[in-house]
Amino acid sequence: MIRLVIVMSFLMSALINGKNMASDSCAVYFGTYTSSGKSKGIYTCRLDTSTGILSTPELAAETANPSFLAIHPDRRHLYAVGESGVFGGEKTGAVSAFSIDQVMGKLTLLNRQSTGGLGPCHVNVDLTGKCVLVANYSSGSCASLPVRDDGALGEIVSFIQHEGSSVNPDRQAGPHAHSINLSPDNRFAFVADLGLDKLLVYKLDPSSAALMPNDPPFAKVPPGSGPRHMAFHPDGRFAYVINEMLCTVTVFSYEAGQGALKEIQTVSTLPKGESVQPGYSTAEVLVHPRGKFLYGSNRGHDTIAVFAIDQANGRLSLIQNESTQGKLPRNFGIDPTGAWLLAVNQDTGNGVVFSVNPKTGKLKPTGQIVEVGAPVCVKFMRAKEN
Repeated sequence: MIRLVIVMSFLMSALINGKNMASDSCAVYFGTYTSSGKSKGIYTCRLDTSTGILSTPELAAETANPSFLAIHPDRRHLYAVGESGVFGGEKTGAVSAFSIDQVMGKLTLLNRQSTGGLGPCHVNVDLTGKCVLVANYSSGSCASLPVRDDGALGEIVSFIQHEGSSVNPDRQAGPHAHSINLSPDNRFAFVADLGLDKLLVYKLDPSSAALMPNDPPFAKVPPGSGPRHMAFHPDGRFAYVINEMLCTVTVFSYEAGQGALKEIQTVSTLPKGESVQPGYSTAEVLVHPRGKFLYGSNRGHDTIAVFAIDQANGRLSLIQNESTQGKLPRNFGIDPTGAWLLAVNQDTGNGVVFSVNPKTGKLKPTGQIVEVGAPVCVKFMRAKEN
């Protein structure tokens, strides 16, 4: 009851004082699995960035299995992949375009397009807002689509089917594109393929939404790692790839001219001396906005691994494993101020807010917990500057 009063007080204050709503809060969007029967689509709430208080999530758009989300740079449009098996009468996944209500945060469907492959699991918007990129996990492919003037999506411009395998016959008998990531200068797209143990590199032309071969064409992680997600350091000199199968993070130096990655280090996301157990895997990886710390989620172990980043060489040192206070932390986000981390636990259906110590990077639970059915993605959208 006390927590409800606090939240209601925050909402009333925000509604009365529009200026504070813009400057001291940001929208939060949750992607979910609707096949569980515990959710209906994409949910939204607000985070007070001065206090860490979350409002109660509400349904923003009813849509099937919106497992990963991306927000357009104009903050007026949102894109979601749908992990469905059939679209338009064909065996393919889909990506949806939504407009964002600037007052209530609700979403209105603009259109849907095919992703060209099965099991789309990741979506990104280029920095100019002219194209959307998707990764298809089940069929191991990636695609790019143009963004129309109204925010809706055009049909696929580039489609690339990956080929090959790696050392684990159970999970790496074929390609499994798990994320598609942009270089800081928007010139390259990097696809983390779990099935190939590779980061495939493509040149990106945002004006035409085209992906083209790059030289070098890929970088490797240690065999059997299963690369999943990727994050760049704010200064652009280093990149970090979290490896799902071995619960590790691989550190790369980055040469921006050629889009080339060179391995520096691979470290465990688990506490010292602890080995990977059945049911363990990793999911998300993010660099703190100030570039001093890196965070990665451990599923099964159900923790967020916190690393200090050596600013001279990009290398990592593990400093904490903090419980996510739930089961299967599929994803998490760091708010634009860098003060709060919000982790979502898929199996227990909750979102948990942690404060981020600005000096050490360590996490501390705030007691703020909200219910969201089968959450698998969280995205922050800061308010527009006046």
